[in-house]
Amino acid sequence: MASCLLRTLLPLLVSIQGCLVLSSKIVGGRTAIPHSRPYIVSLQFLGNHICGGTLIHPQFVMTAAHCVSRIIPQLMQVAAGVHDLQNQEPSWQIFNVQHFFLNNYDENLILNDIALIQLDRPATLNENVQVAPLPNQGQSLPMGTQCLAMGWGRLGTDLPISNVLQELNVTVVTFQCREHNICTLAPRQRAGICFGDSGGPLICQGVVHAVDSFIRGGCASQRFPDFFARVSLYVDWINSILKNVEEEEKRKKEEEEESWQASGFPVGSL
Repeated sequence: MASCLLRTLLPLLVSIQGCLVLSSKIVGGRTAIPHSRPYIVSLQFLGNHICGGTLIHPQFVMTAAHCVSRIIPQLMQVAAGVHDLQNQEPSWQIFNVQHFFLNNYDENLILNDIALIQLDRPATLNENVQVAPLPNQGQSLPMGTQCLAMGWGRLGTDLPISNVLQELNVTVVTFQCREHNICTLAPRQRAGICFGDSGGPLICQGVVHAVDSFIRGGCASQRFPDFFARVSLYVDWINSILKNVEEEEKRKKEEEEESWQASGFPVGSL
């Protein structure tokens, strides 16, 4: 039985490792104050952290499409309220995944690298678990805007991952950037995102403006900016997904209540 399971999972593990080529870590950053970024979550496969994400609704996480495009939803879990991956505190909330939503993701061109994850139940919002606000549809982000990138992952190409959340101040740049991306650099320092933690948020002016997507030329190369998926291009799509799911859940609840009433039992009776 064990060998059969291993043969089943090996191709999937290879696929996940392939997608992690796009993933990101923080190089040259600093340790975040514990639970000071309550909107970031850890996406986990077989108990191991593989990507970051952002809670944008009590039951929805936004992440990079390449983090989930090759994974069966039932094999992923989402952990909110996390600071240290190796220290499961009472603040942790663990969720199973109900569904992935992608928007014409192009793996070859790395276009539309954004996804929504529907959790199996709503998160309990508190001081350690919060929802991050979205920008307006089409909202621009001027060159020179100061932002904050964050994530778990290696502290350098040949260094082990950081078990505690790292963050880095970055500046929005436009050179060599594509119109559907937001690009950043860490001025006057060899720092940036890299392998190990894609899908995490880029927070600018208190809003999650972008999703950590990919790099060029190596980690913190200083020759190329870091690339993020521009969230403002997808706000209408995101809101349509949230609305459709909420309407579907409302319809199911009404049908259940009607079924109870038709059976002759008062609604809510045991």
